[in-house]
Amino acid sequence: MKTLPRPETADTETPAPRANAEPVIVCENLVKIYKVADLEVVALQGLDLIVRPGELLGIVGNSGSGKSTLLNILGGLDRPSAGRVSVAGRDLLKMSEWGLVKYKREVVGFVWQQTSRNLIPYLTALGNVELPMMIAGHSGRRWTEWAKELLDAVGLCDRMKHKLSALSGGEQQRVAIAIGLANRPPLLLADEPTGSVDTRTGNLIFEMFHRLRDTYGTTIIVVTHDISVMAKVDRTVAIRDGKTSSELVRRVAMSDVQQVDGRSQVVLGETHEEFTVLDSAGRLQIPRDYVERLGLKGRVVVEMDGDQIVVRPVK
Repeated sequence: MKTLPRPETADTETPAPRANAEPVIVCENLVKIYKVADLEVVALQGLDLIVRPGELLGIVGNSGSGKSTLLNILGGLDRPSAGRVSVAGRDLLKMSEWGLVKYKREVVGFVWQQTSRNLIPYLTALGNVELPMMIAGHSGRRWTEWAKELLDAVGLCDRMKHKLSALSGGEQQRVAIAIGLANRPPLLLADEPTGSVDTRTGNLIFEMFHRLRDTYGTTIIVVTHDISVMAKVDRTVAIRDGKTSSELVRRVAMSDVQQVDGRSQVVLGETHEEFTVLDSAGRLQIPRDYVERLGLKGRVVVEMDGDQIVVRPVK
């Protein structure tokens, strides 16, 4: 894979994803069931998701919503129980064990919240980035130069010879991002990448995600419980009870999103547009505040009113 030239400035005025391109990720009616003793726990209940190449996507949800299960499946760390999941043209449901090993080396990179899962403490920053390349069988001057380029891209060109003990938490997380891109994967998965850093460092990490996406065309998915991520990505998908429930799409440039106390502010109808997701089975999740406000419970009446669908409680 040839390295793309760096742009002089990162353009966030228009979304980077190529709307007409084939999706890099397709999930259809995805189901994951775990067995705990004699019980079955359904973590994903028919989840649908499409992600375009070059998209910077946020996935949010409460604990137990299924977002971590989805991350593990997309990363090849777990297999779905049913449905379809395709990443970069590869069917993860039918893939052999050796195929999954190659997939994790070549197609997907990881950034974990805990730096201990990303980094080897006795190696330098450069050595850490070179390690996954060597494991994949890549060595030589060209790959060393690529590792240096990645560390330069995350702002650590003057720290690449330092070991972890000499790096701050934010710098260690930036090394982890470079490691995730070491084997030039088309997809980067980040699990709570700003969970262990302060707000300023977290904002810098997301600025870095935008630059890396614009430079190398990498599709980046950030999984988090922090809903403020919606102001920092192109699109936010909310997962509830194992299904995609809603989407929030950014409609303006990042520079036009108002900052308050270092945090980007989302204004529905101005900066973002919100959608409720209708899945392939015709199901949708009505927002909880609507359900509570209308007193919807158990059976409801669904009827047509002109070109609209009306949902109302049973009287």
